[in-house]
Amino acid sequence: MLKAVFYKENDRFAGFSVSGHAGYGTEGNDIVCAAITSAVELTCNTITEFFGAQAKVDVMENEVRLALTQQHQPSQQLIASLCAHIEYIASEHKKIKLEIK
Repeated sequence: MLKAVFYKENDRFAGFSVSGHAGYGTEGNDIVCAAITSAVELTCNTITEFFGAQAKVDVMENEVRLALTQQHQPSQQLIASLCAHIEYIASEHKKIKLEIK
């Protein structure tokens, strides 16, 4: 099961956590997990390296967390886009759980 949790503060995206595996294929050959991993990496790198926004990023075994440490509208919009992307993938693959808190 892959779990994606998106956090909001005052109706704005403030961060996310993505953990687990999609279970579509064996580890290392799971194209659904690879698609989500790639989107998460792109989001984290764009926020921190391209936008230069202040964010805390934690990369662990089977989990990535990002928390904006200051409001930044382009980053909030990018996180919303990642949420919509994962929501679309989850609609096709039932082993993905998406929450917005």
